[in-house]
Parts: sequence; C-alpha cells; structure tokens
Amino acid sequence: MKVVELAMKTETDAIDFYAEAAQKTSNPVGQKMFLSIIEDERRHLEILKCIFSGMDIEPLEDTSPMRNIKTVFEENRELMLGRVAATTDETQALEIAMRMEKESVDFYEKAARQAADAREKTIYERLVKEEQEHYAIFSNTYQFLADSGNWFMWEEHSIVDGGTPWA
Repeated sequence: MKVVELAMKTETDAIDFYAEAAQKTSNPVGQKMFLSIIEDERRHLEILKCIFSGMDIEPLEDTSPMRNIKTVFEENRELMLGRVAATTDETQALEIAMRMEKESVDFYEKAARQAADAREKTIYERLVKEEQEHYAIFSNTYQFLADSGNWFMWEEHSIVDGGTPWA
C-alpha cells in the first residue's frame, strides 16, 4: 500500500472515530470540539485524494485548528467555567484521540522524509503541524476534564503543552 493510500485510510478512520466520539459525548462543548476536528480531517482526506490521483494541489491556505477550537471554547465560556464531570467514555475517547494524533504526527513526519517531491513534502509537513495542534487540543481538554480546578482558561494560559516532544 502506498504512503498516500495508508494516510487516506488513517484520515477516514479518524473521521469515523471522532464522529462516534461526538455522538457519545454528553458535553456540548466536547461534541463541537470533535466535530471541528472532523472538518480538519475531511480537509486532510481531500488533500490526500488529490495527491493519490495525481491532481495538481492548490497551495494550502493557513488554516489553524487551534483558531477554530478557541472559538468553540470562547462561545461556550460560561459552560466551561462550571465544573465538568466527564464520563469514562469521554476520557477514554480523548486518550485514544491523543494516541491517534501522535501516530498521525509520526506517520506524516516519516512521509515528509520519504516524499517524492518538494510539494508533497510541504503538504506532509503541514499535516504534521495540524495533527500536532489536534493533539494539543485533545490534551488540553483531557487536562480540563481530569482536573478542572487547576486548568487555566484559554485566554490566561493558552494551550497546555501536554508534554509533546515537538512543543
């Protein structure tokens, strides 16, 4: 299986998992977070389909998953300020999501190193950046659910690092 085919399968699996997680999540902010990430993953899938079919790819616009998620949290600030009790399913979904994003980062870093041309390499490097941001979003949300009292709001402390090797 070619790298791009495997990447397309990975993105499709992520979309399916995040859709199921959004459906199972009782917290409306959590649902919006997963749905926002799904949109990113769908965009990634379309980019990969273009690579696979040999189509010319337009230069990638500067889309930041972090900007979209920050909006979700800002719109639901009052809800976020209350103590949130997460279900085991929700925390497990976040743990799985963090693992998936970390694996995606590793995969796209390797794909970038092995890319056939500079344009493809640039696309994979961009996907690395976006998957790293997804990881940070999931990590920050996990931190919030695990210990709301010690979690800083987005405006006060931005994104919690989460111990990522690239941060």
